[in-house]
Amino acid sequence: MLKYIFPFFVLFVNVGLSQNKRIEILIQKEIKNTFGIESYSNTPIQIEKEVLDELPTKFSAINFFKINKQKEIIGYYYIGKAFGKTDYFDFMVVFNKELNIVRVKVLVYREERGGEVASTRRLKQFNGQSYRNTVIYQKDIAAISGATISAKSITNQINMLLQSMGILHSKKIL
Repeated sequence: MLKYIFPFFVLFVNVGLSQNKRIEILIQKEIKNTFGIESYSNTPIQIEKEVLDELPTKFSAINFFKINKQKEIIGYYYIGKAFGKTDYFDFMVVFNKELNIVRVKVLVYREERGGEVASTRRLKQFNGQSYRNTVIYQKDIAAISGATISAKSITNQINMLLQSMGILHSKKIL
């Protein structure tokens, strides 16, 4: 029995690893294009548990990083999830060192409908927003016919992220 299960296990692990590798390549491309650089390093940002408990966004060592060019911090990025109609989708938000959003990118959209939420033109509406702002769906961010749930969801997630960035800034963590 084990000889029949093992190949499926190996296939499952390899598919997961190749998906993560594809996402990592996409993240690297977005950071390089955003900052116009060829190389950089990223470092996970460690946040004390007491502070983490205050934040509306859940940060961990695998979803929140500072971006360095040589030894200078040039920005930060966050990898998050938002909920569509039936499934989660993965997105990233890139901040400059002043904590303004410079890029939002949907990395993986898993639903058949609502993919319009991932359009570059639409996501540019978030650029320039900072921890001092609250983004309002249908006012600051245009509604999307056919992607209402996903559009509201990513807007809510980005608002929670901006609020969290404000707390981290006020505590001198960023």
